Amino acid sequence: MCPILFAVRNHTFLNYFPAMLYPAAQRLKRSSAAFLNPVLQNSLEDVVLLYEFLLAELDIDKSQRISIKDEELASLKKAAEFDTICNEIIPKSITEIRRLSSRLSSYPRVLKKEDFERTVLTMVYTAYRAAQSEGHQKDTWVESFVSLYKALKHDLMFHKTKEPS
Repeated sequence: MCPILFAVRNHTFLNYFPAMLYPAAQRLKRSSAAFLNPVLQNSLEDVVLLYEFLLAELDIDKSQRISIKDEELASLKKAAEFDTICNEIIPKSITEIRRLSSRLSSYPRVLKKEDFERTVLTMVYTAYRAAQSEGHQKDTWVESFVSLYKALKHDLMFHKTKEPS
């Protein structure tokens, strides 16, 4: 029997092909044959720069496009990658964010660094939307934020238990 059919038949398919957390990152770039899969944090300096982007204040327009207000920071190469992640990869609708939360809650292993980073940025976006909403909409965004927080906390705890002693 074909291994794929065997895996599907025995419900182990997800062990071979886990749910894709950020499908938009797997699209091809328009200008090349490369995948649209940027990662911001490759060094401690990159982590500090991401923190600066978030502290410098973000602008989220009516069409939900995210941009860095500080022109100097916005002109950096990493800012272009930040823009791509925030505007092309992370989910923006409450339905997509709930779908992501569901996938994260059943994710069978430690998140890859790019998925962890994207989940943190999705949390930032969700917090912004919660702050800008009222009533039932606010409650929905807050619930989504908490769900993402729990998934990241689980991932950090899962990672800690998988470290060699």
